[in-house]
Amino acid sequence: MLHINKIRENKESYIALLKVKNMDATDLIIHAIAKDDERKATQQKADELLTKGNQLAKQIGELYKTGKAAEANALKDESSTIKESSKALQAKQAELEKEIQDILVQIPNVPHPSVPQGKSDENNITIKEVGAISALMKGAKPHWELTTDYNLIDFELGNKITGAGFPVYVNKGAKLQRALIAYFLDKNIAAGYTEYLPPHVVNEASGFGTGQLPKFEEDLYKIPSDIDLYLIPTAEVPITNFFRDVIVKGFPIKCTAYTPCFRREAGSYGKEVRGLNRLHQFDKVEIVQIQHPEKSYETLDVMVNHVASILNELELPYKILQLCGGDLSFSSALTFDFEVYSAGQERWLEVSSVSNFESYQANRLKLRYKDENGKMQLCHTLNGSALALPRIYAALIENNQTAEGIKIPKALQPYTGFDIIK
Repeated sequence: MLHINKIRENKESYIALLKVKNMDATDLIIHAIAKDDERKATQQKADELLTKGNQLAKQIGELYKTGKAAEANALKDESSTIKESSKALQAKQAELEKEIQDILVQIPNVPHPSVPQGKSDENNITIKEVGAISALMKGAKPHWELTTDYNLIDFELGNKITGAGFPVYVNKGAKLQRALIAYFLDKNIAAGYTEYLPPHVVNEASGFGTGQLPKFEEDLYKIPSDIDLYLIPTAEVPITNFFRDVIVKGFPIKCTAYTPCFRREAGSYGKEVRGLNRLHQFDKVEIVQIQHPEKSYETLDVMVNHVASILNELELPYKILQLCGGDLSFSSALTFDFEVYSAGQERWLEVSSVSNFESYQANRLKLRYKDENGKMQLCHTLNGSALALPRIYAALIENNQTAEGIKIPKALQPYTGFDIIK
């Protein structure tokens, strides 16, 4: 959530930058500032009444001391009126603060000035492309056929017990999935991240803190209960909320976690959403950093390089894209996507997004630190997939299919215990 004071100070530049995200926030920003003006005026009146009330209380006390009870009683009536007026002003102020917040949660984070304008992936900028795209053997197959041929994943069984988008991994297919999770976690831990295993369910405050609520509630799986609970869409949500209402005493804070992720996003028909390409439940290993504002963009580059190093070891062709404004998430200021080449489908698949949210989430979370002058400031938050498993899995088995079987990259062999699936 953008801070109202920052909006006031940067009104014109924020309006211009949000147009890069294809949003005209002019009316919302003007409305928020007008409500904040009204809140300030109400606060001033309340402060004036408080001062006057304190002065009257002092006068009343002095009059009683000097035996002037009649005069004191007359002032008490005026004091009672002031108290009632103060209560009304406090209620009005609380109402205005809620109205301001209701406006602010509708305004997305402003993009970094380097973000290109555009409405689709055609406007994303390719920063780097790594690895050669190898020609596969004649008769090469997409992963949804390979997983059936090699008995790695049972999509029909998942559909039977739950529904479409909930696959069941089988035998060596399950072991390959487990190997990838362990490998990703080990790589992250070696890079200085502390591993966590958080709950897979969060409350409403956690969803609000990272920006999923209230705007994207329809994308979440909600659990009927005495309190509003939601299945997590990513480990970013519980991990970042570890630090809600926290005053950080040292940077950086580096966390990683494996979790299943749950998303209600509806898929269309066709090969673009077939098999593992789009699921309602999938596994992902996440990295999160809490960083000082002056170092967050340097940290973003380090996180991007870390994800690239994992893909290098997996020997997958990939490219790094800087997202245009239209593709940026609601909370992100700058995002780099990773796409791997899926040879069986002959297309690029997104496998990771690495983002800097600047202080947008921190403002919602009240995640702060004390600067050198002892003044409270908002931290910056960053997160990335390291990595999302379904499309990595799909690309791995498609790209490594041979007449002898599916070969396992050397980096994974210590985790799988086998070098080929026959």
